[in-house]
Amino acid sequence: MSRVEHIEGQVKSLSHDELKAFRDWFGQFDAEIWDDQIEADAKNGKLRSLAERALQDHESGRSTIL
Repeated sequence: MSRVEHIEGQVKSLSHDELKAFRDWFGQFDAEIWDDQIEADAKNGKLRSLAERALQDHESGRSTIL
């Protein structure tokens, strides 16, 4: 049994209140991991080409006001 399968079994056995607490915790945990990844990508330049392309598209009229 893999670690993921083990965790799945544990999650399935949670009570309604425990599942809600886990869901709340995991949502926050996942958001923090995502934020850390975006920050790291911004610092190391991985987003630069995307930003440059977006600016070029905007300057050439290939964008719309939301």
